[in-house]
Amino acid sequence: MEIWSILIRTVLTYFVVFLILRFMGKREIGKLSVFDLVISVMIAEIAVIVIEDTDRPLTDGIVPMCALMLIQIGIAFIALKSRTVRLWFDGKPTVLIENGHLNREAMRKQRYNLDDLLHQLRANKIGTVEDVEFAVLETSGKLSILEKDKERRTGFFDESAEHRGRGEKEDPHKLPPPFPEHYRFESLPIPLIMDGKLVGDNLNRLGKDRFWLNNQLKQRGVTDLKQVYLCTIDHKGKLYVDSRNKPGS
Repeated sequence: MEIWSILIRTVLTYFVVFLILRFMGKREIGKLSVFDLVISVMIAEIAVIVIEDTDRPLTDGIVPMCALMLIQIGIAFIALKSRTVRLWFDGKPTVLIENGHLNREAMRKQRYNLDDLLHQLRANKIGTVEDVEFAVLETSGKLSILEKDKERRTGFFDESAEHRGRGEKEDPHKLPPPFPEHYRFESLPIPLIMDGKLVGDNLNRLGKDRFWLNNQLKQRGVTDLKQVYLCTIDHKGKLYVDSRNKPGS
């Protein structure tokens, strides 16, 4: 008999939770802010308690779940007309990259590390930080990325063509030599320095050494590896350097 009671409670609770989430709107499914997450977790916990405790009447679970639904809907309607309320409950987006430059202070406040950032760039098929006009960390935790216009980007081949057009000779030391012939670019951009520390494995896979990297940094006015917050290299061999005392170059 207890098994049937649990089964009936489970089915009824399922439909109650389903209807509550439908009334709360598609926003709760597509984007979870901190406030939405708290409401969802509380509803889930209440539903589990009602299912497990067969001695407790179903109303002990349905009433508080409906109350949470009304709270969420009420605050959502108020937030439609008040930006202050939206900021209180949802927070505001944070710009992590602006015009190809990292906002390290914003990353620190949001506890958003370089691995998270590079993962999002790869997911959005971005080769390097320098190609990003804006990267905004939304209140839901998603990173929205706006790329620069193609004519505003500077890359390995673009610079070479520009020099040739002016009749200038290319400096063989300015740009890194080609990668190993069979090197596989499984992750882009490839980090060489993160948080002032050398990523030796990636450097070795590229067939480079620390002496080569130091020369590349010196050409960009960086004398100490510890000054570099982030250094990456893209599939064209172009380095992006963001040092602690100047913007990325």
